[in-house]
Amino acid sequence: MDKYFNSYREMISLRGLTDHTIKSYSTYIKAYFDFLTDVIHKSPEDVSWDEMRQFIGWVQNTRSLSDRTINAVISQLRFFTIYVLHKPWDDVPSQQEVKTFISTIPDLKQKAMIALMYSSGLRIGEVCHLKYQDIERSNMRIHISHSKNRSDRYAVLSKTALEILTQYWFAYHKPVDWLFPKQHNKSKPIDTFYLSRHIHEHEQRLGWPKRITCHSFRHAFGTHLYENGADLLTIQAYLGHRSLESTTIYVHLATSSMRKAISPFDMMGGDFLA
Repeated sequence: MDKYFNSYREMISLRGLTDHTIKSYSTYIKAYFDFLTDVIHKSPEDVSWDEMRQFIGWVQNTRSLSDRTINAVISQLRFFTIYVLHKPWDDVPSQQEVKTFISTIPDLKQKAMIALMYSSGLRIGEVCHLKYQDIERSNMRIHISHSKNRSDRYAVLSKTALEILTQYWFAYHKPVDWLFPKQHNKSKPIDTFYLSRHIHEHEQRLGWPKRITCHSFRHAFGTHLYENGADLLTIQAYLGHRSLESTTIYVHLATSSMRKAISPFDMMGGDFLA
């Protein structure tokens, strides 16, 4: 594991960090290598997402880490995966896989939520906290209040997603406050873990391996926008990134021609409605 550790330290040193900070940033990546060697006996390239999550649970339980420290652990794993292994942090489904996945979801609520995540690049928390008035049909945009960066923004509203959303709205008693309320307490928004569970259930239904997360659809939105010709600044605005550096992770730092962005969901064609 020494070559991986040395490569990791070399990459983080390029950020101009002090020796003390480099040592701090290496603490949990070293624990990760010990986990791979002593517990699951695998090289970093062969580790699955489930095994990486297993490590996070293992290090949290064995060291009684706080949530803040666990975020630092995840950041180190993310940096190692992207800049040392040169692998994407999230598994990105192809456009055909997204089309197959969404079009075959039997439940309209789940279909509408995933369609919004993919077609607009929304985070799962943003979808769960949407209100009826946030869907601006006349302007074909979605108002996102108090997003991750603590500033409001607008996301593109896909025509195809709006059709699914409208069908859901009529089928689920026309919610006029939270767009996706809790089943037994309409005054509160639905929990984020609700959709994660159903995504894995649908993967099993399709006979797919367990690899897609809620964030995979946001990641796919940015990647597929780039593949369809959108420029980086447009993608940055739609994803709500503060810096262009964050956006380049999604689109693999390349240049494309300037054009008005169209949601990749609207470019697929086909029938997604039940």
